[in-house]
Amino acid sequence: MIALANTPGTLARPCRARLTPSPAVAPVAGWVATGCYLASVAGANWASTHHLAVLGSVVVPLGACVAGLTFAVRDAVHEAFGMAGAVIAIAGASALSAFVASPRIAFASAVGFGVSELIDSWLYHWSRARGRVFAVGVSNLGGLLVDSAVFVPCAFGSLALLPGQLAGKALATVVALVAVAALGRGVGVRS
Repeated sequence: MIALANTPGTLARPCRARLTPSPAVAPVAGWVATGCYLASVAGANWASTHHLAVLGSVVVPLGACVAGLTFAVRDAVHEAFGMAGAVIAIAGASALSAFVASPRIAFASAVGFGVSELIDSWLYHWSRARGRVFAVGVSNLGGLLVDSAVFVPCAFGSLALLPGQLAGKALATVVALVAVAALGRGVGVRS
């Protein structure tokens, strides 16, 4: 597949966009990333049901912090298995939510994750040619904004927890970006 990637100084240039798995990475790292992704979605939903942190006037559902990490882990699934593998993992994670959370949280999660993870995956795919750290940052930002805007009203019936959701997911995104940058430097990956 040919995709267009914007680079400084040009309008757009063609680049190869991978829709299939990388043979060297997919077997082990891909399955580990998929397991971590499923566990992080389940953990985020469970924590959203059971735990809140209050930071001054901002209420942060602890599930938001875990949910923020799921975007970066999903990017690792995408890296190993391509767009198709990421979409399959998203569907599996949405189904898994029904087993670990209240029905309202599970429904909100399925809708929120379903929409936001597809947008996150598309943004990652679109921006990957500019480096892994850039792609993770762009895709996580898009994912956390969409997920929060959809999840909070569905799960809690109001937007009162939106600032806490955004804060928790933004914090997790910063942690993920630091980790991706550090890992990229450690193994010689272009970031």
